[in-house]
Amino acid sequence: MKSLGVVVNPIAGMGGRVGLKGTDGKLEEARELGAEPRAPDRAREALAALYRREPELTVYTAAGVLGEDAVRAAGYEPVVVYDPAEHDEMSRANAAHPDDPGDAETTAADTRAAVRAVLEHDVDLVCFVGGDGTAVDVASVLEETDTPMLGVPAGVKIYSSVFAVTPADAGRIIAEFDRVTSREVNDIDEAAYRDGEVRTELKAVVSVPVAPDVQSGKQVASGSVDALAAGVAREIDPDRTYVFGPGGTVGAIEAELGIDASPLGVDVWRDGEVLAKDASEREILEVLEAPATIVVSPIGGQGFIFGRGNHQLSPDVIKRADEIEVVASGAKLDGIDALRVDTDDAAVDEELRGWRQVRTGRFTTRLVKVV
Repeated sequence: MKSLGVVVNPIAGMGGRVGLKGTDGKLEEARELGAEPRAPDRAREALAALYRREPELTVYTAAGVLGEDAVRAAGYEPVVVYDPAEHDEMSRANAAHPDDPGDAETTAADTRAAVRAVLEHDVDLVCFVGGDGTAVDVASVLEETDTPMLGVPAGVKIYSSVFAVTPADAGRIIAEFDRVTSREVNDIDEAAYRDGEVRTELKAVVSVPVAPDVQSGKQVASGSVDALAAGVAREIDPDRTYVFGPGGTVGAIEAELGIDASPLGVDVWRDGEVLAKDASEREILEVLEAPATIVVSPIGGQGFIFGRGNHQLSPDVIKRADEIEVVASGAKLDGIDALRVDTDDAAVDEELRGWRQVRTGRFTTRLVKVV
């Protein structure tokens, strides 16, 4: 590969830890709640991994936080081919050059314009940093071309199968891939998602590098989890604080305990009392008392237990818990080759890796490796 296009959505994922389940239409609220950008750091991590393998690559990108800053920080000398300030000088002169990446005033239109600009230079692949919404914007430009795309996961929701498992994986895949395959770009209705309902929609089919570390699309597991829920509920310790992650499997446990759960949020519970419902990272930390157990279920088809759809369960929350219980039906585990973590903290990720017992029923468990 001789040239690469890079586009970063600097605000992707900012709604995660503050409990907003996404940033679409919620950016100002996320900022008011103290959200911090994560996409720029993940972009730098991916590009640094690429630079170690392909330091002579020509990288075309957009100005400032839209790509230029991350490309330069990774070691490359970027070729800037798009700057939003040049298109709306009066109202958006600092759009891509804020003092803080979280203050960026870029839009989906900027993402699409940046992709069109790098395509004019016949790049071999477009690497984007964001979530499913960003993937939709990139795919809307690429779908009618032969140029493949690869995502660096930075958004709250990652349902599409066009993302590398981690930023470092993205850098390696870009350097080494030699074939592409067709993959789906999906998005969900964020308003419905915040109300606990998942509505997915196929938005595009695009070319993506063939590699083992490109994640699968999210699948919904089948089969009853009633026995599993009853088993966990039977062993609840009244002196322990429980942090229940999102999803239907964990929700079944909460229902068994009589908790009015937030289906796609995080709830904190202790001895019959809900201490925090649909909580942000800050709200979890405020009520979390030792001893504490985090209960999570992997995403079907992907295997993530931390880092996808549950950013509220941050490294600080994980460090405060002395126990993590992973629960999943046998049917869900049958579709997963391994469990995965992507917390934004390399030390925490490493601590979580290794073999882990997954609760699959009232009395049954299965040993699954966290990679």
